[in-house]
Amino acid sequence: MRVLAFDTATPATAVALAGFGAKVLQARDDPPPGRRPGHVRRLLPLIDSLLTRAGADFGELERIAVGTGPGTFTGLRIGIATARALAGAAGVPLVGVPTLLSLAVGARATMAGLGARHVLAVIDARRGEAFAAAWAQPAPGAAQAIATGAYGPTALARAVRGLDDGPILAVGDGAVEFREVLERSGAFVPADGSDVHRVSAAVHAELSRGLAPADPDHVRPQYIRLPDAELARRGAQPT
Repeated sequence: MRVLAFDTATPATAVALAGFGAKVLQARDDPPPGRRPGHVRRLLPLIDSLLTRAGADFGELERIAVGTGPGTFTGLRIGIATARALAGAAGVPLVGVPTLLSLAVGARATMAGLGARHVLAVIDARRGEAFAAAWAQPAPGAAQAIATGAYGPTALARAVRGLDDGPILAVGDGAVEFREVLERSGAFVPADGSDVHRVSAAVHAELSRGLAPADPDHVRPQYIRLPDAELARRGAQPT
């Protein structure tokens, strides 16, 4: 199946093109620490660069997959709006892929190598919180050992300590950010620069083959919490 997949839930812009030859083509933009995400500037050029490398065009796609988060409000809005527009223009099905699940699935080989019983996917949510979820066997429809949610350090540590039946692998930029908390709670966090911490659009493409497509208007972001601007507005209101 010829799939265009991308994710903008984190500061990175990750794109993959599968089904045009034996190798999945990938491109990404990872802004340096402290630099604003480049989703608006980089997403469409990265997509175009992969289609050019494959000698393909939108008319040859059979499916588009987009990460639905949780993640940053602006990033998710950009990614999903772009996915809806492209799917509508190309007349192809759109599939929403949970970003945390994709992170966990991408870590299965590392999980097996470590003999870990659970994988915890963690995305930095800023404001001292992390978006996180855990699985014993990460796959679409699999039961979660830790439910998807926004966790502060204390709540995250409590949730991890509740997984008391074996080693825990923690991955994602949130795992790097909360390394001390997670390691004190018994989780193993790979080195900061490990690829296992990066959201992979290639995994999105893989997962999309087993997920049901939806009407583009029905693919929605998983925000989990209110955007910063709304929280600031509410905080400024008199009580």
